[in-house]
Amino acid sequence: MADIRKLTEQLSVAPQLVAGDLETVKSQGFKSVLCNRPDYEEVTQPTYREVQNAIDAQGLISEFQPVNGSIISDDDVDTFADHLESLSGPVLAYCRSGTRCTVLWALSEAGKRPIDEILAIAAQAGYSLEALRPRLEARAADA
Repeated sequence: MADIRKLTEQLSVAPQLVAGDLETVKSQGFKSVLCNRPDYEEVTQPTYREVQNAIDAQGLISEFQPVNGSIISDDDVDTFADHLESLSGPVLAYCRSGTRCTVLWALSEAGKRPIDEILAIAAQAGYSLEALRPRLEARAADA
């Protein structure tokens, strides 16, 4: 079963989902699933299409936004924010470990929430993003 961690009322994150997780995802009230993991990062991971088939079978909405976790661009962040606005919530976003999705969320919140609050929410979910503080500050200043 997926390790689902709540960030906000509208967004939770998880590590890689497999088809067998989707019944639980639906039973927990999620309406949409957002995949931020590119196919073939690891040989053994299921492809998005494999997971999407299970998402569709549960009647959930899905979106595929593959993001390279080591080079998350501002465009990636903006696209993630657009998905969160357009998808029916609550949304479950997943990647390899949940960290990439949490980073995308944190950066999308810069300028909307205090940075300490963003970092505290991430930490409460088990993701230490303190090293992201300078980028959060820069995005907040540009907002």
